[in-house]
Amino acid sequence: MPKRAEVERWFRGYDNPMKPVVLAIRDAVLAADPRIDECIKWQAPTFTFAGNLASFFPKSKQHASLMFHEGAKLPGKHPRLEGTGDTSRVLKLASVAEVAAAKDDIKAIVAAWIQLKTSAAPKRAKAATKGGSGGKKPTATKGAAGNAAARAAVRAPTSTPRARDATKPITTKRATKSRATNQRATKKRSTVKG
Repeated sequence: MPKRAEVERWFRGYDNPMKPVVLAIRDAVLAADPRIDECIKWQAPTFTFAGNLASFFPKSKQHASLMFHEGAKLPGKHPRLEGTGDTSRVLKLASVAEVAAAKDDIKAIVAAWIQLKTSAAPKRAKAATKGGSGGKKPTATKGAAGNAAARAAVRAPTSTPRARDATKPITTKRATKSRATNQRATKKRSTVKG
């Protein structure tokens, strides 16, 4: 993936003694796989592929620090990554020479991320085809007629409606209003006659 203009602009304004190290890490990550992209997120350069791979800590002055957002999930062993939590891991390199020595490790980390994301994609696609119907495959319908049929099927009652019991009064608001109006009319007629 080519270097992005927004990231190039960000680096032009980046004033930090670790800038050459950060730039070397950037080159190593982008060179690790052509599918890796970059952008600015959280006010820092961030690498992406099917989600956020890693972001720089731009204020670090003792070493360049690259946080792998889901580093704990990466398959395999990656001894250069620091951290013990459930989620992220951090790569810390203090010189351009260290970056050169770590290029194979960076490439392995990127490859592990891509493996994680590409092996998860078929599982997500398979789960999506099952849908919310308890594992049943959805029925495909074509065209406007199919869409109308699908909408009608959703609206259709699941059982036959029962006939109303004529001995029970109707209790809807409209029926109550009509009953009250009828009672007043009957009362009015009886007073006119009597």
